[in-house]
Amino acid sequence: MIREELLHYLWKTKRFDWKDLTTTEGESIEIHDFGKHNPNAGPDFLHAKIKIGDTLWAGNVEMHVQSSDWLKHEHSSDTAYENVILHVVLEEDVPITRAGGTRIPCLRMRERIPTKLAATYQQLIHTKAWIPCAEQFAEVSDMTKHFWLDRLLVERLEQKTTLIEARLQANQFDWEETFYQVLARNFGMKVNGDAFERLAESLPQLTLAKHRDKLFQIEALLFGQSGLLDREFQEDYPKRLQKEYNFLRQKYQLTPMRAVNWNFLRLRPANFPTLRIAQLAQLVYQSTHLFRKILEAENAKAIEQLFQLELGDYWRTHYVFDKVSKARKKTLGDTTIRLLFINTVAPFLFLYGTQKDDNSYQKRALELLEVLPPESNTIIKGWTDLGLKADSAYQTQALIQLKNTYCNDKRCLECAVGNAILGQRSF
Repeated sequence: MIREELLHYLWKTKRFDWKDLTTTEGESIEIHDFGKHNPNAGPDFLHAKIKIGDTLWAGNVEMHVQSSDWLKHEHSSDTAYENVILHVVLEEDVPITRAGGTRIPCLRMRERIPTKLAATYQQLIHTKAWIPCAEQFAEVSDMTKHFWLDRLLVERLEQKTTLIEARLQANQFDWEETFYQVLARNFGMKVNGDAFERLAESLPQLTLAKHRDKLFQIEALLFGQSGLLDREFQEDYPKRLQKEYNFLRQKYQLTPMRAVNWNFLRLRPANFPTLRIAQLAQLVYQSTHLFRKILEAENAKAIEQLFQLELGDYWRTHYVFDKVSKARKKTLGDTTIRLLFINTVAPFLFLYGTQKDDNSYQKRALELLEVLPPESNTIIKGWTDLGLKADSAYQTQALIQLKNTYCNDKRCLECAVGNAILGQRSF
C-alpha cells in the first residue's frame, strides 16, 4: 500500500520519472518549479510553476493516493484549494473539477515510481525489525549518519527547551526560579519527577533564599512541604525538622503536599525521595544563584564542581527517617550528575543562548554533552548491536531522538538515513 507521504517525498526529491509527463487527458506537462512543501494545512506544495499544454500556470499542487480523496477531504468547499493547478495522484479513480466545473489537470504517478524504491519503501514501513532499516543500516555512509546525528541532537535540545521556555514565560522570565523548578523535577527522575516539580512550585526559591545560610531550615522547609514530616517519629532529627517546619509553615502560610505523592517502591535506596530531597537541600544551601554560576563557569569541570556535595551526619546512616542503615557517604553519583547535565544544564544553556542571541552558550551546551560519557540503556544497546557505538552523551542523546522520534513512527522519508537508502534505489 503506497502512502501519500511517499508521493510528497518523490515530488520533493524529484526521485521519479518526470520526463515526457502528460495529464490523464493527454496534455503535456513541463515542471518549471516543483513548489515549496507545505507541512501545514492547505495544498501540499505551494508556489509551483507548471506548463500544461501551452499555458504556464503559477499556483499550488495537491497530492492524494486516489483522486477521490479530494472529495473525501472536502477540498471542493475549501477556498484554500481554489488555486490548485495540478492534482498528483497514484491513481485517478474519478475526475476532479473545480467549483466552476472546469477539470483540475491530473498527473498519474503509478508507472513513474522506481520499482526498487517502491519495494524498499514497502519493506521499511512493514518490517517488524528493531528499526525499519535494520537490514540496510550498514549500507549508509558514516558521514551521512554523523551529520544526521548532529542535526538530531539540536532537534532534541530544541524540543526540551520548548517546555522550559513555556515555564520561563510563566515565571516572568525569572531564570533562577525556572532553573530551580526544572532541576528539582529532574532530581526525581521519572518516578518522582512530578512530585519534585510540585514541591518546587509550592516552595519558591526566594523563600528558600531567605534561609540560605541555614541548611537545617532549608531541609525543614523542603521536607515539610513534601508532606514526609506529617507523621510521628522516634528519632530526634526528624522531630526537630518537624518542629522547625511547623513554625516556618505559619510564617509563610504554606500548604504541604501529601506524603502519598512520593513513590519508594522498586527504587534503589540511593534514589529514595527522602535522600534526594536532602541532596536538593544541600545543593540549594551551597549554591546560591546556581544558574548564574553555571553561566559564569569556564568549562564542564567547573560546572561539575557545583554539583559536588556531601550530606551531613544524619544522612550518612539513613536513607529514610527512623531507620538506621550502614554508614556511608551520600553524594550525587556520577550517573545522577550526568542526567542532570543532560536534562537540565545543557538545555538551559542552549535556551539562554537562543533567548540572548548568543551562540556561545549554545556551543557550550553541545560541548558539555560531548565531554559526558555515553548513556547506557536499551536504546543505546540496540544501536551498538547495529554497529553504531556512541562515545559521548552527545551521540547517545541524538540516537535516542532518532529511535523515539523517527524509527518508532517509521518516519523514514524524513530521515537522512532513510533518504540515503531510498536514494540508492531511485532508478
